[in-house]
Amino acid sequence: QVQLVESGGGLVQAGASLRLSCAASGRTFSSYTMGWFRQAPGKERKFVAAISWGGSRAYDEDSVKGRFTISRDNAKNTVYLQMNSLKPEDTAVYYCAAVHLGTTYRIVGNYDYWGQGTQVTVSS
Repeated sequence: QVQLVESGGGLVQAGASLRLSCAASGRTFSSYTMGWFRQAPGKERKFVAAISWGGSRAYDEDSVKGRFTISRDNAKNTVYLQMNSLKPEDTAVYYCAAVHLGTTYRIVGNYDYWGQGTQVTVSS
């Protein structure tokens, strides 16, 4: 069982930066692929970025290309999402997800564990 707790969300103006964190419980964090998804009001939860247990990264290029960076610190059992040049359309609840081993999945159903989410609001 893995428990995930996100933090770092907030209200910012367009062009600002935020860094989201997701702290994971357990002693085998390094063997989990970690993902970030987001869900805007009335819309489906969508893939943002993922980093595999082996360090491979994947992004939703259309929406976050060149602006967001995912990273992990296995010593701290934490995955990060650095978000730069934020836009109003980035406004959503951001969720952290985990799956044991695997690869940089982009589908919600591929992940076994989810955090409670953190709200990011970007004003224009």
